[in-house]
Amino acid sequence: MNRTLKPTQLRLAKMSRACWRVTIDHPPLNVMGAEMVKQFQELISALETDADVKVVIFDSAVSGFFLNHSDFLAPLDDITSLPPGTTGLPPWPDFLMRLPRAPVVSMALIRGRATGNGSELALACDMSFASLEKAVISQWEVGVGMVAGGGPMARLPQLIGRNRALEVLLGSDDISAKQAEAYGYVNRALPDSGLDAFVNELASRIAKFDKWAIANTKRLVNTSLSPDIELGAGWDACMASLARPAAQTGIRTLIDQGFHKPGDVEDRLGYHLGQL
Repeated sequence: MNRTLKPTQLRLAKMSRACWRVTIDHPPLNVMGAEMVKQFQELISALETDADVKVVIFDSAVSGFFLNHSDFLAPLDDITSLPPGTTGLPPWPDFLMRLPRAPVVSMALIRGRATGNGSELALACDMSFASLEKAVISQWEVGVGMVAGGGPMARLPQLIGRNRALEVLLGSDDISAKQAEAYGYVNRALPDSGLDAFVNELASRIAKFDKWAIANTKRLVNTSLSPDIELGAGWDACMASLARPAAQTGIRTLIDQGFHKPGDVEDRLGYHLGQL
């Protein structure tokens, strides 16, 4: 049974009643704009209310990209004018706050770049698994004078420690799958040839178990989650940073060099940030 969320930037496939797969499909770069954010909102509402779903896997149909940075060519109002979600936060941090609390196990299957929003999605998932050869993770925002808006300042220190979190956030460099695994940024980095089989097998195993037990185990583990106010503060800082001349100059310089287009700047963003 398959259903498509309009107009196909997120493709939802129900592998079974208990196990769903959400495939990010917005070529050529899987850049996230307002329409994709709306579809993430539709998705989280479905995950929270469906009585049967127990596991959701996030992956990508776009070669080289899991989920990329935001759309800086679109008017900022496209995002800022969207109504808040049920937490009271704007819709992207709202989604990222609700996903870890949903009574469903979420898994990120990372193949390609998880840049900015992609890293934030992986951090919001309950588990993340990366292609050893093809995954790259990045919180790139400081490199252009921005502050990240999807909660990595709140979540990375808990996951990998304060010092390593500062290395990732302030260095704004590309993190290989091997390094991400060593830091605890992802659960495992696996050979690309076996990545899908491993994730599918784990998802199928968990999907056989009792949903009440899954949901309540998550609820008790979630006592360590960051409060809503921390993600809200990060979003506010991100919006404020975008108005600063330093960020405007940094983003414009990258765009002039080929940012937002298929090519070397998107493929090696960490390197090019270091050249600004």
